[in-house]
Amino acid sequence: MRSAIIALVIVDFVIILLSYFFGEEHWLINTQMAYIPSALVMLGSMLSYKSMVQGRLNAGAIPDDKRDTLDKLEDPYDLYDEEPKEDKEKTLVEVVKEERANLKKSRRSIWQTTKDSKASFSFYRLGAYLLLIFGFFYLNNNKLLDIPIYLISLSIPSIVIVIILMRKS
Repeated sequence: MRSAIIALVIVDFVIILLSYFFGEEHWLINTQMAYIPSALVMLGSMLSYKSMVQGRLNAGAIPDDKRDTLDKLEDPYDLYDEEPKEDKEKTLVEVVKEERANLKKSRRSIWQTTKDSKASFSFYRLGAYLLLIFGFFYLNNNKLLDIPIYLISLSIPSIVIVIILMRKS
């Protein structure tokens, strides 16, 4: 998280320098009104999802799977399991009953769905989106909006975050 913040600040500094030296009159305000709220949305998303996952880990809601990732990729249906499974013939009715029972077990309640959607409605993200909307309307009402520069500046934080996350893995 710290490396993402540092990278976002460095890229913002570069954008400020480029828009000041090579840009037109309104480029600096357009870049900053798009870049800063977009970066805040990305950071808010990361914080809210991190807290959601940490809460689920602490509650034990995420099961511990005994299979490693490589085994899941090579054998997704667990066909080559080393432990022999019982080979008894089941009728079609028994198989259908088992599958219905499995579907009922995996059905999610409204409470579980609202617990997972907390990250989508976090204060950090909603505040950043409001700042983004107000910034857009401010630029538009004062005839300062330059759409191409605004959209480019809006997309840069997501590209920076993706690059940072790809470097970590």
